[in-house]
Amino acid sequence: MKDTMILKNGTIIELEAGASLGALQVAAADRAAMVATWEVLTPDNLTTVQIKNGDGTVVGNYTDLVLVSETSVVATDGAVLTTYSLREKTAEEKRLDALEAGQTVQDGAINDLGEAVGTIAEGGAA
Repeated sequence: MKDTMILKNGTIIELEAGASLGALQVAAADRAAMVATWEVLTPDNLTTVQIKNGDGTVVGNYTDLVLVSETSVVATDGAVLTTYSLREKTAEEKRLDALEAGQTVQDGAINDLGEAVGTIAEGGAA
């Protein structure tokens, strides 16, 4: 059994031997399969990631990862070996995420208040 990476949405990606968070190697049968794997490495799916070894033992639980880069090598038979480089978000990135989430909530509340005031100004009830 190969090591695996399980994303937030439950997608299981098989890893090649000797992988580390900064150099996760994934073999794909062709370019289309490689792109399909790359497309599931979304910011949302990287918020919770688990790595298991070939025996199924959890060897790492990660939160708030970022895809830094990917590098692929295409073999003569069309198979693709891709190295994905992931890292954990910095404290500054996490603070910015929290600030943006708070701003979204605040914007919604301001919009709701504006609509209520508009309704009252037109003579209706809020």
